[in-house]
Parts: sequence; structure tokens; C-alpha cells
Amino acid sequence: MKKDHILIIRFSALGDVAMLVPVVYSLAHQYPDVRITVLSRSYARPFFDELAPNVGFMEADLKREYHGIKGLNALFRRLAAKQFTHVADMHSVLRSEFLRMRFNLGSYKVAHINKHRKGRKRLTASVNKQLIQQPTPFQNYADVLARLGYPIEPEFHSIFPDEGGDLSLLPENAQLSTLNTQLNIGIAPFAAHEGKIYPPQLMQQVIELLTKKYPEANIFLFGKGEREDKQFTEWCSLYKQCVYVKQHLETIKQELILMSHLDVMLSMDSANMHLASLVATPVVSVWGATHPYAGFMGWNQGTENAIQVPLPCRPCSIYGQKPCRRGDYACMNRIAPSTIVEHVVQIISNKNV
Repeated sequence: MKKDHILIIRFSALGDVAMLVPVVYSLAHQYPDVRITVLSRSYARPFFDELAPNVGFMEADLKREYHGIKGLNALFRRLAAKQFTHVADMHSVLRSEFLRMRFNLGSYKVAHINKHRKGRKRLTASVNKQLIQQPTPFQNYADVLARLGYPIEPEFHSIFPDEGGDLSLLPENAQLSTLNTQLNIGIAPFAAHEGKIYPPQLMQQVIELLTKKYPEANIFLFGKGEREDKQFTEWCSLYKQCVYVKQHLETIKQELILMSHLDVMLSMDSANMHLASLVATPVVSVWGATHPYAGFMGWNQGTENAIQVPLPCRPCSIYGQKPCRRGDYACMNRIAPSTIVEHVVQIISNKNV
């Protein structure tokens, strides 16, 4: 009898793929005789390579090798050769829908994600807004598997053992060498869209308060890009406790190892919240244009550490990409730096009890 082999498709942004990990882990452990292959972009490989013995990973370069209809047909032929029995489209965009159409023509069991667009539209409406919790991507992913005949119970904790990732895989560095002996705070202050970024001048006040409260702590700054380069270089020159992670680590896997040894991560509604969640690090998250009700809280993160200001216009978008209706980003500017620091201190205090 042919062994079941599930293809799981999810391209998209880093955070969306990271949210797939707890679901794939649960599937793999509850159905150990089923083969699972995750199809995504190359950056996602560290999430799945060592997740479980029955989980494999395939990367697809959609911009070059598999670009356009010709490329997608070539990708389908490559996938068809793997003899999958089930196909889970966890993305449901034009590219994955094309692949899904091809699979539907064959003898495959195929299911795709429900993004609950109507509920999200009501959540972000400018009038008659309905602040109702939407299903999380974790639940949406699990629903797809259930429709394929594989219901799961979530059981994921971390991609690493309880003691965290292997520090020997990090480069030798004086600032990294104190990870086991000092307090370690991570800060990821930027995001893809302005509506999800706490103003840098206010974040600098947060950093100053933390350095005064914990003068011996390491403060690791996460993020990559021109804006990060400029801001992080300035902060590192002002505060000796700050470490610009990009200057020391080269891969996502190394960043995950570092995150697993943090006492707390301070993040926006962004990918770094989800990366820290995958290694069981508590997160203080700051929400502006977006809202936890959209379903994108990090895995096992509590809403008590989701900092937000109640405004009638919030949330104005699911992903934070729309311009501020008020024009002043009050959703971020009205959050006091001291409020953020209080949440960070509370997590650190609870860990030391």
C-alpha cells in the first residue's frame, strides 16, 4: 500500500512561514508514519530541516527558476515526480492556486486555506467596525490538514531542547560569550510597514531606561536593512550594552540560537515576534495599526504582553500597510516608553522568581 505523503505549500513572508512550524511539528509527531514535505522559499529551510524525522523541505525560487507559467509548470512536474498523495495549499495565492489546479486534475487529495477575508474586513472597517477575534493562521493551517483527513492537537514548544540552541554554533565573540552569565534582552524595533513601527525616538528612550535598570544586560538589536544599519549603529555608539546582531551572525539559524537564550524579546507585530516564539522566548509585542484580533499573535504568547492603545480606528489594516487615517500614528505615539519597559521588567522578574 502506498505510504501517504503530504505536500505543504507556503511561500510568503518570513513570519507567515514561521507560523507554520508548530502545525507541521504537531502533524509529524501525531502521524509518524506519514511523510511530509514543506515547499517554500530557501530562507525557511532552518525551520524544518531538523523538525522531525518524517519532515522534509523543498525550496522553490519563484523569481528566477520557477518564474511565470512556464516556471510553475516545471515546478509542478518536479513535484509530481515525488508521488505525493495529499496537497495542502497553506497560501492560496495565484502561484499556489495554479499548482493546486494542476494537482486537482490528478489523483490527489487537495485542500486550501480559508483566510476569513469577510471577518478581517469587518475588523478593519472605518465604520461599523466589529472587534471580533479572527481565527489564527495556526488554526487555519490545522483546518486544512483536518480536511485532508489529518486532524491535529497542537503540542509544539520549541525547535530547540529546553536548554536552548547550541551556542557552539555561534561565532566566537566577546559579547556573545556572556549569553549564559548575563541578562539578555532582544529588541526588534522595525517592521515592513510604518503602521507597525514604534517611533525610533521613543524606542531610544526604552533602550535608555533598560540600560539604567539593567546596566550589565546585553541588549541585542535584531533586523536588517539600511534603516536598521543607520539606527543600530547610532544606538550601539550611545549604549555600550547594545549589540547589532547582523554584524555578528550570518544566518537565520544562528539568530534563532541567540533568541533561544534571551530572557525576553521586545518586538513589533513582525517576523521577529514569530521567530522568538519558535524558540519559546517570551515576547513583549507592540501593536499599532494592526491588532492581535487579526490572529497574528506569536505562538504561545500571551495577550497580556501585547501593548496597544485603544482607538476607534484600530486596527486600520491586517498587515499595517495602509497610511494612517488620522495622519499622526497615534496608535504608536501614545504608547509611553515606560509602559513598554514595565512589561519587559515584569517578564524578567517572573523568570527570576
